[in-house]
Amino acid sequence: MGLNINTFTEITLYSKQRVEFIDLTAEINQKLKECSINEGICSVFVPHTTAGLTINENADPDVKHDIINFLNKLVPFSGEYRHLEGNSDAHIKASLMGPSLTIPVLHAKLALGTWQGVYFCEFDGPRKRKVYIKVIGLK
Repeated sequence: MGLNINTFTEITLYSKQRVEFIDLTAEINQKLKECSINEGICSVFVPHTTAGLTINENADPDVKHDIINFLNKLVPFSGEYRHLEGNSDAHIKASLMGPSLTIPVLHAKLALGTWQGVYFCEFDGPRKRKVYIKVIGLK
């Protein structure tokens, strides 16, 4: 039986576009390596109301392009919105994606499928953003 580990860390990132998906998979795996978690659960959380998280294919960049295009058609930048800041579409898109993910950790890495990656979803950039990572597991 290994040593129980309960750790918290964060990632700071800078989005460059109003809407973009940023692959966080390698950076999260590096954080797992640094905290010496071999097996457990990784919770990833975005403390922003105009950004979200998703897991999707990270082999073909056209997938994230297609998702962004679909979301922009589903929830256009301008519309009959009442929110005065002018970013209602970003709030709606963030709600559709969700603010958190829970991912198993196995062999000191996220237990993702072959083609899966973890994406930070920016909907109101460019901005400085934070992503919180809480890991509970065994060393």
